[in-house]
Amino acid sequence: MTEESKRTLESLPGVGEATAQKLREAGYNAIESLAVATVAELRDVAEIGEAQAKKIISAAREAAEIGLFVTADKVLERREKIGLITTSSPQFDDLLGGGVETQAVTEVFGEFGSGKTQLAHQLCVNVQLPPDQKGLEAKAIYVDTENTFRPERIRDMAMGMGLDPVKVLQNIYYIRSYNTDQQLLIAEKAEKMVEEENVRLIVVDSLTAHFRAEFTGRGMLADRQQKLNRHLMTLHRIADLHDLAIFVTNQVMARPDIFFGDPTRPIGGHVLAHSATTRIYLRKSKPPKRIARIFDSPNLPEREVVFTVTEQGIRD
Repeated sequence: MTEESKRTLESLPGVGEATAQKLREAGYNAIESLAVATVAELRDVAEIGEAQAKKIISAAREAAEIGLFVTADKVLERREKIGLITTSSPQFDDLLGGGVETQAVTEVFGEFGSGKTQLAHQLCVNVQLPPDQKGLEAKAIYVDTENTFRPERIRDMAMGMGLDPVKVLQNIYYIRSYNTDQQLLIAEKAEKMVEEENVRLIVVDSLTAHFRAEFTGRGMLADRQQKLNRHLMTLHRIADLHDLAIFVTNQVMARPDIFFGDPTRPIGGHVLAHSATTRIYLRKSKPPKRIARIFDSPNLPEREVVFTVTEQGIRD
């Protein structure tokens, strides 16, 4: 048996051709994706018993070497290999510790016109830059939930970076999402494209729009948060297993009970607060200036910088 054949789904005990087909149709295309799945998920999508699902997951974890303890120096080695995507603003890059990083979910939130979508467009261009220009020489996926994607903006930004706009547009895979169920399915199906194409960035703009619209009232809050958590776990899994950057935009709401300070708060509650690796708050300043502040991060200090949105894109 070759090394490649050992890595197929059929190589796992309990996975026959029929089961493997059902798993692939559900978005489980790699052993690593099975290794981080839950028993309930596999039981439902593959129509198998709980015991068989446990056996498959256990075998996948052993094959993928997931669940093994490693020393902290090995973790540091992995961290040092993280890729960074420039924002085209050196000051903004410095705020982020070098740029938007892979193996993480980066969230930006702010009111309308604060620059969230502009930054998302810029990253889709910049991920295609070579490493010596702080890019990853890769492609991007843009999941649009609010009809905010503008290819003409990509064209302008590409020209501003000295890139061929036609080629840049061809390296961005766009899809429109119309509801939460479709949004979850897109994230799961995106993993197959990541494996087949050189994709190192997935943008979701915006992450919470459908959840906010479809789950209204306190009575539906638990269902909304459970579904949002499942979506975020899928995005984290893709980021970790495929060493790519997940960049999501988020809406804000006003807190009328706040009398002092900024009353705006991001949508998503504790689920998103605890899930996003780095959270960035964008707010308007005197045009064309915007202010970016680290709202929450495991390794970055809370501070802010000023950047601008020009015809050619994000700049200092």
